[in-house]
Amino acid sequence: MSATRIGIVTKEWPPAVYGGAGVHVVQLTQALRKVSGIEVDVHCFGGPRTDGAFGYDTPSEFSSANPALQAIATDLLIANSLANVDVIHSHTWYANMAGHTASLLYGTPHIVSAHSLEPLRPWKAEQLGGGYQISSWAEKTSYEAAAAIIAVSDGMRADVLAAYPDVDPKKVVTIRNGVDTSKFAPNSNPAVLQEFGITGRYAMFVGRITRQKGLAHLLRAWKKVPAEYGLVLAAGSPDEETVGNEVAALIAELQATRSNVWWIKEMLPHDKLTAALTQADLFLCPSIYEPLGIVNLEAMGCETAVLASRVGGIPEVVSHQETGILVDYTPDHSRFEADLTAAISELMADPARLEKYGKAGRVRAETHFGWDAVAEQTISLYRSVIS
Repeated sequence: MSATRIGIVTKEWPPAVYGGAGVHVVQLTQALRKVSGIEVDVHCFGGPRTDGAFGYDTPSEFSSANPALQAIATDLLIANSLANVDVIHSHTWYANMAGHTASLLYGTPHIVSAHSLEPLRPWKAEQLGGGYQISSWAEKTSYEAAAAIIAVSDGMRADVLAAYPDVDPKKVVTIRNGVDTSKFAPNSNPAVLQEFGITGRYAMFVGRITRQKGLAHLLRAWKKVPAEYGLVLAAGSPDEETVGNEVAALIAELQATRSNVWWIKEMLPHDKLTAALTQADLFLCPSIYEPLGIVNLEAMGCETAVLASRVGGIPEVVSHQETGILVDYTPDHSRFEADLTAAISELMADPARLEKYGKAGRVRAETHFGWDAVAEQTISLYRSVIS
């Protein structure tokens, strides 16, 4: 019996991985490639690769075009190379149109992984301008035509069906993200803290600077957190200038009166990231929209307690009052920020509770979010659309 060949299409692939969707694709691919009878081709943006993936440059004619047009042009190049796979599996709107076009061209089943939804991210118009209409069209068209849609949480599944009512509910399947707990594991290396000058007890945020991640809300909330507690921000790659400037100004305002606020702008190498997460008292995820939140799983793997907003799929990862605390997000931003302040202050004042939550988080990550199980569920879905 011949192997089943999967064509995975993604914008992100090493060394250019900057978000949760990219992390998901890398780790899913690694897990799939361990399974006998499955072969995986990866097609990615960003030019030729030397690590077993096919990389595509944006056509030179589109080098100065709107980013959405650049994505569509790159998708067409990728679609032309997907003739010899049994299933196409695309990730994020950037890649969806490659899968959709190839499916029309070759009659190959196309599966979409829903990591986020354009209708629920209206702030993307700040980044893409009119391209937001293109990204929204690409996503809607691909979702409605897909053979199956993988939602990374039950919350995301509900969002897909609400955003796209013409999608058949039977083809939307929840397969949650995983975390590699052998890589995201406790790593108490004090040299990393010394390198960045981090001293004392601290909470930590990790993520891109985008409205979705709620960083500005956290920074405003932190103004009223007791000054004895430090804050480490591993945050870079702003989506666009306005939010980047806003966050920079809020950080500068905090640093003007507090010496224990550290901003790490570059992406941390893995070992340094796990060391910083492990030695944090608390991990912070103040997102206003989060389909699942891989960063919370990574912190839990490092045995760190989590404080997160109760949005999207986060409650399916962070068990309230067991592995951390959930704070309700509300459009009343002053109330949300006040609730963040109160919850952070309460937890940071109770180290024993933080330690208990951290240990429970590690156990939950190990037992419920292993990649082998994710791969098995995904392969079962592949085979269901082929037959």
